[in-house]
Amino acid sequence: MSKKMLGGLLQQAKKMQEDMMRIQAEAARKTVEASAGGGMVKVVANGANEIVSIAIERDVVNPDDIEMLQDLVAAATNEALRRAQDMMKTEMAKVTGGLNLPGMGAMADMGGLGGLFGG
Repeated sequence: MSKKMLGGLLQQAKKMQEDMMRIQAEAARKTVEASAGGGMVKVVANGANEIVSIAIERDVVNPDDIEMLQDLVAAATNEALRRAQDMMKTEMAKVTGGLNLPGMGAMADMGGLGGLFGG
């Protein structure tokens, strides 16, 4: 592989890393909502996989059945996090053109392309 080709590939990789970092930052500001129990428990998560809020309707709180409330909170939380991950995958596909690149799931944890370019 010539130096010119390698340089071009590195430039493309660096641009992709910058685009991915920008999309990660934008997605972190976006939110998704999920609910359980017919909307009695609502959970909002952001693109950084953080829980932003949990809303519980007063009617679902029964001191004699805490397990049901716990199950509803867990279900809504898991669904909100799944939706946040799906949102991130969709946003990342805009950068990668839908290519399933190895390690893409770990990109957020690694700072783009694993810090290859100081990111």
